[in-house]
Amino acid sequence: MASRPLLRASSVVRQVRRYRQPVSIRCSSSPSKDVQNNTQTPPVRQQSWLTQKVKSNPVLYNIFLGLARTLGYGSPQQLANRRALHLYNHLCAKRADEEAEFWKNGMSTLPSRSCCALPPTFQSWFTITNFHVWLLTVRLRSLPAPHGTQHIQGLIDHFFQDVEERVRYVLQPGVLPPRLPSPPSPNSPENSAPLPQVRSDNASYTSPYLPIQFYTPPSSIPPPDTFPSPAAYAKAQKRGRAPERIIVRQMKILKEQWAGLGMSMDLGLVRGDAELAAAVWRNLLGARGAAGVGLQNENGVKSDEIRSPFRRSVNLVGGAIDRVDKLDIDAEEIKDDKSGVHDFPSQESDRYISYPELMSTLVTYIRRETQRLEKVADSSIFGPRTVGRENEGIKALRWGPIRQ
Repeated sequence: MASRPLLRASSVVRQVRRYRQPVSIRCSSSPSKDVQNNTQTPPVRQQSWLTQKVKSNPVLYNIFLGLARTLGYGSPQQLANRRALHLYNHLCAKRADEEAEFWKNGMSTLPSRSCCALPPTFQSWFTITNFHVWLLTVRLRSLPAPHGTQHIQGLIDHFFQDVEERVRYVLQPGVLPPRLPSPPSPNSPENSAPLPQVRSDNASYTSPYLPIQFYTPPSSIPPPDTFPSPAAYAKAQKRGRAPERIIVRQMKILKEQWAGLGMSMDLGLVRGDAELAAAVWRNLLGARGAAGVGLQNENGVKSDEIRSPFRRSVNLVGGAIDRVDKLDIDAEEIKDDKSGVHDFPSQESDRYISYPELMSTLVTYIRRETQRLEKVADSSIFGPRTVGRENEGIKALRWGPIRQ
């Protein structure tokens, strides 16, 4: 198996985050054809005197371009990072929404027994997105050096920065502005480049990452209209913010999950479908049934009288467990961690019948998409490599449906 470069998840280990302050841009959905015909073309923005002066003087223009290149504008690393942003937004972050019927439980068009039964939570979204980040990374590794490392690093940086923003939105309310509701994702992203998500009050920070509908972000404080004044709401926001050490600890746990999924999937990709199916079961299906499947009646005795009706798999490596030698694994497995991923109760034990089919479906999906991306030319992965055209060519890279 080819060795994986050691990549830094830069946003994980930062103790203090200083967010950039880009110019606020108002975004709206594209109007209908009738509105477009009746809407006057906005006037062209006038160039400043400095822009006109630099463009009119070839010497100043060359100096300006040289200074921009010195600062890294248009460098291969910057182009890779900008391309990775579009790859992440369109191929990874929105994938949970596009296949929500397969991942969630009891959707309308698919029988509940043929779904993965993942709860609509942030953890489920992170697992699905992490899975597609790995799947895209498999193709990026084959890019010639140093493009492969640059694109992988950019993809992982964007992934963890998006994750950190989502974590802070819940644990530190008021620090970041909320993202606008996400419009329905079109089939073709060619004309739908990711736009900054801004608030109506001209918040200084704009997020380059798209919102998702897979889960509803919980709020740690009541709505603003329940407070007597805006000052009281702001005070409650400040009191409800978790300390920075909680954010750092949570990001480290998510980093371990990212590394664990990647290593297990890499091993399965090389060893064979059986190993890959086992990795899918552990990472994407919650390792349900690891301690056995409880039936409603076992030798004439109800299953609930033999085993606990609730049982989940416990990750003994990293995470919130510091001393594994002092852990009572049996007591920990029957403790509800509020994740929503645990063994099915005895009255729903027939859900396990579809698990071999689910694992086979996901293994086939992985093999099919890796082979498809292998046939895509490197130039299509790179894109035009021109500032302002990073979103071109994304359509050819979009994933196919999981079920075919």
